[in-house]
Amino acid sequence: MIHLYTSSTPNGHKVSCLLEALEMPYEAHAINLAEGEQFKSDFLKISPNGRIPAIVDTDNDDLSIFESGAIMLYLAEKAGKLIPNDVKGRAKVVEWLMFQMGGIGPMMGQANVFFRYFPEKIQPAIDRYQNESRRLFEVLDKQLSTNEWIAGEYSIADIANWCWVRTHNWSGVSIEGLKHLDNWKNKMYEQPGMLKGIKVPVDRESILKNDEDKKEFIKNAQKMVKK
Repeated sequence: MIHLYTSSTPNGHKVSCLLEALEMPYEAHAINLAEGEQFKSDFLKISPNGRIPAIVDTDNDDLSIFESGAIMLYLAEKAGKLIPNDVKGRAKVVEWLMFQMGGIGPMMGQANVFFRYFPEKIQPAIDRYQNESRRLFEVLDKQLSTNEWIAGEYSIADIANWCWVRTHNWSGVSIEGLKHLDNWKNKMYEQPGMLKGIKVPVDRESILKNDEDKKEFIKNAQKMVKK
């Protein structure tokens, strides 16, 4: 059994979407980031960096893994799905997984901080991260202009990038004119497990539809920025 420690963020959704896609049994444990549960000693034993997501695999000697990309690689290889067996194919998937982890995720994450959560509006910082996110979207769009899926065949690279790209409006980054990226983004919603995975541990989209709940969400996020 996989125990998933997570929150409703793109990085958390990377793992819950993958678990749903693999139809792998798991139990989700919600970590309240605003209350600092990620810094409690029990969680730090699983995730020394104090970040979600993290997993414990009770079928493999209670193996604990943190870092979303490492978890995705482990789960895909454990299941023998959504990652090629050949060295070349695997390398291409890992390449685009790292693209998300080193580019898309950090840039959009910082865009979120300065555009949505930071108490002062620092426009150069907002511009920097939004513009870089848009540039990375253009890289993806070009890749998808000649490939149905990012790494050639459907894989964890698609799931990882999609969990961030789909939230582009929250980051204040337009995908206008990026038709290949937009088509891929919409097609991803139709893939097995995606709609269920993005509702783990809670349905964030439903929360953000209500103005008062949205304000509370931003207020809680601002607490984390100040820590």
